[in-house]
Amino acid sequence: MYKSKSDLEKVLALSESEKAWSEDIPHLPVLISDEVMALINKYDQNDPIRRQFVPSKEEQSDYLGSLDPLEEVKHSKSERFIHRYDNRAALLVTDQCFAYCRHCFRRRFTGHEIGAVTRHELEEICKYLEKHTEIEEILLTGGDLFVLSDWKLEEVIGMLKETRPDIILRLCTRALLSHPRRFTDELFRVFERHNTGAPYYLMTQFNHPREITKESVEIVSRFLSLGIIAFNQSVLLKGVNDSVEVQVELARKLLVNRIKPYYLFQGDLVNGTSHLRVDIKKGLEMEKEMRKRLSGLEMPMYTIDLPEGGGKAILTHNYLAGEDENSWIFDSPYGGKREYPKIN
Repeated sequence: MYKSKSDLEKVLALSESEKAWSEDIPHLPVLISDEVMALINKYDQNDPIRRQFVPSKEEQSDYLGSLDPLEEVKHSKSERFIHRYDNRAALLVTDQCFAYCRHCFRRRFTGHEIGAVTRHELEEICKYLEKHTEIEEILLTGGDLFVLSDWKLEEVIGMLKETRPDIILRLCTRALLSHPRRFTDELFRVFERHNTGAPYYLMTQFNHPREITKESVEIVSRFLSLGIIAFNQSVLLKGVNDSVEVQVELARKLLVNRIKPYYLFQGDLVNGTSHLRVDIKKGLEMEKEMRKRLSGLEMPMYTIDLPEGGGKAILTHNYLAGEDENSWIFDSPYGGKREYPKIN
């Protein structure tokens, strides 16, 4: 594990921007796992994996945004439980990760040594769930769900399943990349013991094709053997995956390894992340070109989580170009226009 700038200096020739990052200013902690460091090209200061995990001075000179751009605090029923959408909620099971992404949108919470959700907190959340039957899905997130020990993971899942066996549980994690050794036989036995009721869904975050390793593919296969399907939620990041070629390679590599490309998120307006955000105009141009090259199974939804808790909105080209008396007129993704007759 690499936990400080001095740790990084031992293995990387830091750029001037990386050297200028100060540990004396309040910040998202540095934490890079051995597995992530092994993927970084140590001789390339623009390496796409490096940009996601090694801090730079840009983080500490950026005040364009908020520490809570999605207004999660406003919609929190407790420090751990966010009920922002009617039919789904997020449970922050821990503030810890195996590696801290510099584009993290939950900097107000992540890496603050708060620790795992307590049994008392879980009991209060379960009481809330008993009353709010409109909740159909819970995102187990944080932090990273799989930082929890096996016994704590079993406590969380067991209590939720006992209270509301009808609720779908989304398992949100980057640990397939950052700490694949965590996925032991005993961990999978936890899910075997609690594999009744509504299903689980594995929600991964792979932002670049190089992140999909042999180990991560094997872990997905283990989840699939339990009937747990994998979906990927990536973030559009400048200098990481902001090219059509990288996005096409990522989507195809995900799907061939049985992970459905689900969301491609526009970067949230979080303090310290503007140097990684991509202009929406460029994102829309990329989305239009990707739609030509990718099948429906491969194509993720380019999506923005709107500021001030405005919810998710799909970003896409409007192919409906107009209409006349008899027809709707469409732009074809492959060029030209096509007509679709109106129904009288």
